[in-house]
Amino acid sequence: MKVKVKVVGAGLAGSEAAWQLAIRGVPVELVEMKPAKRTPAHVADGFAELVCSNSFRGDDLSNAVGLLKEEMRRMGSLIMRCADAHRIPAGGALAVDRVAFSEAVTDCIRNHPLITVTEAEVTDIPEGRVIIATGPLTSDALAARLAVLDPDGAPLNFYDAAAPIVTFESIDMEHAYFASRYDKGTPDYVNCPMTEEEYKAFRAELCTAQEAEMHGFDDGGVFEGCMPIEVMARRGEDTMRYGPMKPVGLTDPRTGKDPYAVVQLRQDNAEGTIYNIVGFQTHLKFPEQKRVFSMIPALKNAEFVRYGVMHRNTYLNSPRLLDRYYRLKGDERVSFAGQMTGVEGYVESAASGMLVGIETAHELLGLPPVDFPQETAIGALALYVSGGAVAAFQPMNVNFGIISPLGYRVKGKRNKNTEISRRSLEVIDRLVAEGRI
Repeated sequence: MKVKVKVVGAGLAGSEAAWQLAIRGVPVELVEMKPAKRTPAHVADGFAELVCSNSFRGDDLSNAVGLLKEEMRRMGSLIMRCADAHRIPAGGALAVDRVAFSEAVTDCIRNHPLITVTEAEVTDIPEGRVIIATGPLTSDALAARLAVLDPDGAPLNFYDAAAPIVTFESIDMEHAYFASRYDKGTPDYVNCPMTEEEYKAFRAELCTAQEAEMHGFDDGGVFEGCMPIEVMARRGEDTMRYGPMKPVGLTDPRTGKDPYAVVQLRQDNAEGTIYNIVGFQTHLKFPEQKRVFSMIPALKNAEFVRYGVMHRNTYLNSPRLLDRYYRLKGDERVSFAGQMTGVEGYVESAASGMLVGIETAHELLGLPPVDFPQETAIGALALYVSGGAVAAFQPMNVNFGIISPLGYRVKGKRNKNTEISRRSLEVIDRLVAEGRI
């Protein structure tokens, strides 16, 4: 083909979009500003860098994100292939060695004969066919350019955060134990129990600890699915105990009972030498993170190899601006993918890039669009993002609520969700068998 698609941004969405185009014979120029320039949250030079967590969340088909991952696997997702290849223990979740995962994606992209990588910052919407997948941390210059797309309102913002990482050898295992909640899967999480007295003292310090200064930040501007632990602490006495510190199903083998509260640590690399503190996204000052998190008995001597950070995310008012193919209404040569469209989460970002790559390739090859239906998770997500009926658009993870309901009754929520997944995968399998994907 003579037409070359320019993909801007080599994150999860951009990498997946570039791959889907290239394997269908469409040449791609992938433009990435790293290593010359990085956002405040990036630390490495590779593609598909995982910034916040190393988890792609649950794999079970009674879970919507589990369904979305399986759809992507069956359609030949690069991101899922590399994630599965570099999986590390995490109970029922798909967690990866983030460095090995990124290296695998980078190698595949750089070695594909139809993908050319250009290292440069893009400050305006390029000419020609383009997919903008610059992520929620889009550089200021390009973000300013995108702001004028919606004459009645600039792109919206919310605040996102990452959790700290500690070395395994610095965890005091005299005050911790391995287990997975309700003994599901293998016992891969390090659980750090706290008594009621320890928990209340910890919460009190969290509520008053010094936070890093961030222009325009207030507690109401956070994304609910990635709330800083100190914001959670201020919301109520037991908010953390109903969230990341929930002790239910994590029986302490030393007492035979569930603790008052539990902090969970999840393996972050293949060697098992570093662990991240699950659900402890934060924007406390670094010395305060060391001081307060060391109040957790098992972490009293913890060595922090990365402190938590917080950053502003930007997303488009997509129902006003984008169609079901993530194309810009009124200028269909321009498509968007990833978290900047308002999908939330690693898997959802990659899925949007996959759909954009597939549908763009079909358009350029003169093939009919796939038009992923609402019965599928990948289609439902695109229809949610482009749905004009959304009154107050907010970033959202994939969930069964946006997928078309069954036309018949199934007893039990878990059974119903599993049946929705079965139906969806039948649709995907049929599309693949018919050569439409």
